[in-house]
Amino acid sequence: MADSPAAATRPGPRAETLLDDEFWQHCTQERLCFQVCDDCETWRHLPRMMCAQCGSAKWAWQQSAGRGHLYSWTVTHQAMLPQFASEVPYVVAVVELDEGVRMVSQLRGVETDELEIGIPLELYFERFEDDFALPMFRPRTSNPQ
Repeated sequence: MADSPAAATRPGPRAETLLDDEFWQHCTQERLCFQVCDDCETWRHLPRMMCAQCGSAKWAWQQSAGRGHLYSWTVTHQAMLPQFASEVPYVVAVVELDEGVRMVSQLRGVETDELEIGIPLELYFERFEDDFALPMFRPRTSNPQ
């Protein structure tokens, strides 16, 4: 759902490593996946080869439930690229997912004067052309089962 007229020209994510590429491939399939340590079961993001908790190099990708809360945010008033000029102001959020992972994403569907630490959030994907889908968040509309 690309609402912005600039969406067609929006630059996509750039994978710096094979692990980054795997993360974005999951997103393209509209699945938010994180690494989980096989030894201590710690979820982690950004993707990396070893667990920061126990040092294990054994891990697997697992899909997140996509629910969490607003941990922090900033409101962006100046576009760093012309492709984003029509979207300012927009909210860049740090979302703490129920699995314990924190990630940066865009927050939509909430007015800036309504922002508050702890707002329950849910994941959705915004597709840009056929090349990629970005994980985005919005206020949760229902309680998880």
